[in-house]
Order: sequence, then C-alpha cells, then structure tokens
Amino acid sequence: MHYSNKVILVTGGTGSFGNYIVHRLLQYDVKEIRILSRDEKKQYDMRIHYKNNPRIKFFIGDIKDYTRVDEVMAGVDIVYQAAALKHVPVCENSPFEAVKTNIIGVQNVITAALKHKVGKFICVSTDKAVKPVNVMGMTKATQERLVLSANHSPENSGTIFCVVRYGNVLLSRGSVVPFFRKQLSEGQTITITDEGMTRFLLTLSDAIDLVMFATENAVGGETFVKKAPSARIVDIAALLSADFNKPHEIKVIGKFPGEKLHEILITEEELQRTEDHGDYFTVHPWWANKSFAELQQEYSSDLEVISDMVAIKELIRDADEKAAEVHVEKGEFSKI
Repeated sequence: MHYSNKVILVTGGTGSFGNYIVHRLLQYDVKEIRILSRDEKKQYDMRIHYKNNPRIKFFIGDIKDYTRVDEVMAGVDIVYQAAALKHVPVCENSPFEAVKTNIIGVQNVITAALKHKVGKFICVSTDKAVKPVNVMGMTKATQERLVLSANHSPENSGTIFCVVRYGNVLLSRGSVVPFFRKQLSEGQTITITDEGMTRFLLTLSDAIDLVMFATENAVGGETFVKKAPSARIVDIAALLSADFNKPHEIKVIGKFPGEKLHEILITEEELQRTEDHGDYFTVHPWWANKSFAELQQEYSSDLEVISDMVAIKELIRDADEKAAEVHVEKGEFSKI
C-alpha cells in the first residue's frame, strides 16, 4: 500500500481539499499526517473534529516562509501541495500576492521536498491554469511548470513530481452552490455573471479519488485529469431555487475580470500526449515521447454539458452526502 507507515504533508491542509484528504488518509495505515496552514482557528476546529487524533500534527506556517517549510518537510514521504490563493477576483486585485503564494511559495515547497528526498509530490492545480486569462490561472499555470520541471532538477535524487488538474468542486469554499444557497436563504435574488456559463462539476470525493490515482500511478511529469460532467450555471440556480421553494429568478451582473465563459482541462497542444484510462486522462510530459489518438478535441466544459436536470440534482445530492462525513464547522465548507 502506498500509504502504509508514511508521513504525509498537506499544505493548505485546513481547506476543503485538506479536510477531505485527511478524512480519506485516516482510513489507511499512515504514520502521520502533517497539516501546514496559516489559520489557527481552522486548525483548532479541525483538531476538535478529529478528536485530537494523534496521527494528525498541526503546524502554523506559510509556504512563503521557506525556513518553516523546510522545518516541516523533514521526514516526509508524500507531499500534497494544496496551499494557494485560488479566488479569481482576489488574485486580480492583488496579483503579486498571488505570485508570492502560488509561484514563490510553491517553489519553496519544491525546494524543501528535493532537499529532504520526499518520495512523491502531488500538486493540486485547476482548469483555470489551462489557457489562462486571469492572474490566478497564470500563477497556477506557472506552478504546474515548476512542479513538472522539478523532475529534472540536478538536486532530484528520486522524488516523483506530478500535477492533478480539476474543475469546479461542488461545496468547496467559495463555490457556487453554497453561494447560491446563502443568497436564497437570505431572500436575495441569485446573481449570475453570464447566462451561457458552464463549469465542470466534481464532488470533493471525486477530487480525492483523482489525487489517489495520481499518487498510485505517477512515475514523474504527468498531469492527471478526472473525467467530469459539466452544467450550465443557470441550471444549478434553477435547481437550488426549487429546493428552497423560491421562484427561479436571476440577476445577470456581467462577468468578473478574468472570468471565462467555459473552462478547459486539456488543450489541443496536450491532445497527442493524452492517454485515456477510463475515468481518468493522463497527460504525459513532452519528454516521454509518447503519442496517442484517444482524445480528438479539447476537453472543455461546453462539450460535456448535462442537460438532464435530474442528473445535476443527483450530483449535488451526492456532494451533500459526502460533505456530511467531514463537516468541521456547521456543515458549511464555505466556512472552512
């Protein structure tokens, strides 16, 4: 087993992803799970939720601080790099802060992982890193390149670096479902930036499945993508309005700076390097000299749209059920 007796570091470990992966990892015979994050309240909430589990160790710190990252990295076998500034408007308003965390901070984690000869390093990326049009996507695209290139670092004595890339995660902090529910519960009209907008939909459990697949299959330099349906944002708004017994009313406010109408997970440049594994795609690195003909066009959210409202409702229900297993604060991941 890949996790037996392993010491695992999760950066940004008090976020939605961190809570889910800790929940999953505790099902294995891991030796220790280290959480590195900046927020002491979230660490306190998480510690209480997991009943002071002795296998979980909490470390206050920021990936922008190399000394702290280096200290926490000692003895680590697997790194899940999830710390990030991820909200598009925040990054647009404070671009250098995004650079400091998503690029410089991640390079700190890479450098420390190389120094301490970590076994595997899995970086959590986003569809916004593909053909980026906003600061968040640009920094995450650069982050992907930094991680993949670390496989060829002269200092690398065996660490395997790879990337996982996924789209909108249902119920994750700041995502559309909890946002719409909050608006509905407060009697507000749902606000939508563009009626034609589509997004890939995954549960956080799906995202963790992808990370586990990457951990088990990476040999160095791959980008792993989970196949996912997508939905029109207006359809999600309609379903949630019905759940609240409210009329389906929306207010179109226009796209935010740097916001895409549709999202892409695999580009045409990556197609010939993309291998189909059923539920997953593996984009092999350019240096592997592998060629496939399994994906004929960009993997984009406007090509995978679910028109079946019942299917979308089932996806949201499944996300709710999975989230109930790991709620830390009042069952709302928007607060985690």
